[in-house]
Amino acid sequence: MGIVNVTPDSFSDGGRHLAPDAAIAHARRLIDEGADILDIGGESTRPGAEPVPLEEELARLLPLIEALRDSGVPLSIDTFKPAVMRAAIEAGADMINDIYGFRQPGAIEAVAGSDCGLCVMHMQGEPRTMQQAPAYADVAGEVGAFLREQAQRLEAAGVDPGRICLDPGFGFGKTTAHNYDLLRSLPTIGALGYPLLIGVSRKTMIGAVTGRPVGERLAGSIAAALAAVARGAAIVRVHDVAATVDALKVWQAVQVGDA
Repeated sequence: MGIVNVTPDSFSDGGRHLAPDAAIAHARRLIDEGADILDIGGESTRPGAEPVPLEEELARLLPLIEALRDSGVPLSIDTFKPAVMRAAIEAGADMINDIYGFRQPGAIEAVAGSDCGLCVMHMQGEPRTMQQAPAYADVAGEVGAFLREQAQRLEAAGVDPGRICLDPGFGFGKTTAHNYDLLRSLPTIGALGYPLLIGVSRKTMIGAVTGRPVGERLAGSIAAALAAVARGAAIVRVHDVAATVDALKVWQAVQVGDA
């Protein structure tokens, strides 16, 4: 899953692809590099991020959906606003990736009647404050319980379970220790029976271990992606598609012996 941030303030590449033409060109480069799916976001969810008005988020997203919906890869829209979900689905989006895990009023109703994929993510708190004092008694158990409950709520609303994937929400209300506990515990969360989507690319958890600034976290991000796939991740959400695709090809050749 290649990341397309149409925002001025995302933690890694904020502002680089804010103009529609730049965002579309970046998306097409990611496809050429081997992205199987694009994740397009019009509102930064980095720690401390301020909310974006509905109209502004739609103005950032809808031109990209229109330009890319025939690109040959599915389009995931990273939003938690029910109105944006509805508009994105109507415009041709294939997936809704919700950092709030469809907890916002009206979110489940916005997606239940569609046939798009749904990613349920865990977040403790909300982006402006989530990293101030995250605390858990059992991070993997609590995250897993939340994801199971939200998936069951979607199914109760008529959503086919085959449409659902789960994201533990690395960096969303978690310390570095919490994040690595979660990464080690992916098989337990995977046992819930839904595909896992993992986003660790360039995040603080990589910098905390490597000591590298955000622009120098490629090697650490690839290592984390491989660790996640080895523990059952079905989708890895990354900034650096070409390098991650190469690493996964080599890992796969080792695993299945098809070199």
